[in-house]
Amino acid sequence: MSTMIETQTAADLLRSHSLRVTAPRVAVLRELSAIPHADVDSIARATRERLGSVSTQAIYDILAVLSANGLVRKFEPAGHPARFELELGDNHHHLVCRTCGTMIDVECAPGKAPCLDAADDHGFAIDEAEVIYWGICPTCTATAVAATT
Repeated sequence: MSTMIETQTAADLLRSHSLRVTAPRVAVLRELSAIPHADVDSIARATRERLGSVSTQAIYDILAVLSANGLVRKFEPAGHPARFELELGDNHHHLVCRTCGTMIDVECAPGKAPCLDAADDHGFAIDEAEVIYWGICPTCTATAVAATT
């Protein structure tokens, strides 16, 4: 788990993107700094613990605003709810365990940014590649091996 950013840091991030500073927005940014790859339910639960009553729709709205303004990155691994993380501008990718769902950041694939060149870009000016590597994490592999012995 990462370290949670300070309230002032979250407020400064919002101001730097010309966004209004509100307690729910600050709380969402703080939670995302502490819990990378969080889904909406996790963010809503943690935000409610911090602030009291905040609707799930408000969390969706906040995430949409933060995403549209480049503060939050959304990715959607197949078979999992959408996940959110602070936008770090590093165009990293993710490893996802097929068994337990663990998600880990991984460095960009080798090659020049945006990390992977499309075989045919069809005229697109590509600026980002989203890659999700799927497999079985070491813990689940060890558990499976132990169960068969």
